[in-house]
Amino acid sequence: MVYKIGTRGSKLALAQAESVQKKLMKRFPEHDFELAIVKTAGDKFMDVSLKKIEAKGIFIREIEERLLDGTIDLAVHSMKDMPSELPEGLVLTRTWKREDPRDVLILRDRPSLAELPGGAVIGTGSLRRKYQLLRIRPDLRIVDIRGNVETRIRKMEEQRLDGIVLAAAGLNRLNMKNRITQYLNFDEMVPAPAQGAIAVEIAEHRKDVAVLLNEFGDETSMRAVAAERHFLALMGGGCHVPVGAVGIIDGEEICLRVMYGEETGERLVFADAVGKDSIAVAEEAAGKLRMQWQNQ
Repeated sequence: MVYKIGTRGSKLALAQAESVQKKLMKRFPEHDFELAIVKTAGDKFMDVSLKKIEAKGIFIREIEERLLDGTIDLAVHSMKDMPSELPEGLVLTRTWKREDPRDVLILRDRPSLAELPGGAVIGTGSLRRKYQLLRIRPDLRIVDIRGNVETRIRKMEEQRLDGIVLAAAGLNRLNMKNRITQYLNFDEMVPAPAQGAIAVEIAEHRKDVAVLLNEFGDETSMRAVAAERHFLALMGGGCHVPVGAVGIIDGEEICLRVMYGEETGERLVFADAVGKDSIAVAEEAAGKLRMQWQNQ
């Protein structure tokens, strides 16, 4: 049997899809697994700020259409690009083992955020990253920057920016870990919900594909990502507001740290919740945030 794996064509998307392909080929040598590159709306507008376009599903919509029409058999996405609700007829398979969820800094000529000069310029296209950085260093100047990992690094050099913020997971998957200057801990920067996790999506009726993929499910990653994504759904999952969540599994307990803010960045609130059930922990964290929001 030949299975087609849908993916975007960026180096990072291909690295993710190839990692899935290699594991499937090793585990199921009796089948063939081929990559099918699909260009999405997000790939067509790489120089436009996400704030100026309807970003919900912008990196996955065209791939999902091919799942529904049967052109491809499974799709590999970055989980953080996935809306909290999927189109009818599509489902996610069990979450695979997740990469490092932290955000990181790549700085041009300084060893840390603390040692950047006053008024230093940092590039990011994310409001979540922007406002959390300004919370630590209000003097920074944050500029909008988009593109794949290599493009952002090139823009940093060409525009003489002092640094950029990226996800550790992407750099690890591209074998570019050596470019990381500083890891940002979860007190400094709450990551995007499900950052570092791969989403493998299929048509709901494809039980044959689900059987193959679910063998790779990782219980720890699944519990953490479930809490983060349920929190995102409870908060509305908007594209133009800063929202973050990260679940840390400690034995049977999930420690969920979350943040939420206004699009303008004037208000930013944080909360923590601990429990054994992903859904209950997410609901407790969302409730704490709403209470803070109302009391400010």
